[in-house]
Amino acid sequence: MKKLFLDDLRTVDMVYSKFMVSEFDVVRSYHEFVTFIIKNGLPEFISFDNDLGLNENGELAPDGLAAAKWLVYKSGLDLSSLEFHVHSANPVAAEQIRGLLNNYINFLNKNNNNHNK
Repeated sequence: MKKLFLDDLRTVDMVYSKFMVSEFDVVRSYHEFVTFIIKNGLPEFISFDNDLGLNENGELAPDGLAAAKWLVYKSGLDLSSLEFHVHSANPVAAEQIRGLLNNYINFLNKNNNNHNK
């Protein structure tokens, strides 16, 4: 099972068991996230942080919500079986990521079920 961990600072073992570290590929920025998925395909599980620090110009970098929006609106990938967790300490952004992905996955699965009837 391919797993992806998006976080600018935390390590996998800070969020999950130290025994799970080898199960994850780690990306530290929005751009690494997008590049990883374009190159390797959609992982089965993604763990999202939201606040991803500053970019090379000292400005706020695109965040985990931007990564989730890229998946939904730009990636063209079928997210209907995506499993995810939001480990962000930012409660508002965490809920926005969860809401966006859950609503979109539910929409896809509802439409898939209607087409199969």
